[in-house]
Amino acid sequence: MENILLIVQKYFEIIVEWAVLLCEIIGVIMIVLTAIRGVIAWIRKDPHARLIAAEGIAIALTFKMGGEVLRTVIVREWQELLILGAIVLLRVVMALIIHFEIRSERQLLGDEHTDRSNADPTDAPDGQPDKPKKRSPIIRL
Repeated sequence: MENILLIVQKYFEIIVEWAVLLCEIIGVIMIVLTAIRGVIAWIRKDPHARLIAAEGIAIALTFKMGGEVLRTVIVREWQELLILGAIVLLRVVMALIIHFEIRSERQLLGDEHTDRSNADPTDAPDGQPDKPKKRSPIIRL
């Protein structure tokens, strides 16, 4: 019975290590794609270039944080757990800062994605609900 438990534990660790690697790879790919999209938008002088970059980095950071959380499953020592906790804490702080920047940028641009859940549709000057604004074309990768 003990041998079966050790075998299951070994396979579990392998699965978790591959899942961590997959999350890390997806995060890196998202950062690279975001950089490309951001540069293209910046060259085109798209006013949403900063927003594109911030949203992509936020998504990439989410995948990277997911990898760190999965990594805590196979931690064997307290020192490893403290290091992982510090990494997760730093990434959470970065994510909060990036989300704050996204919200500020959307409000600055008057983007249709700005959170208007509390807004009354009759707040428009003519009493009609606001129509969504058209965004400039963006290359989607």
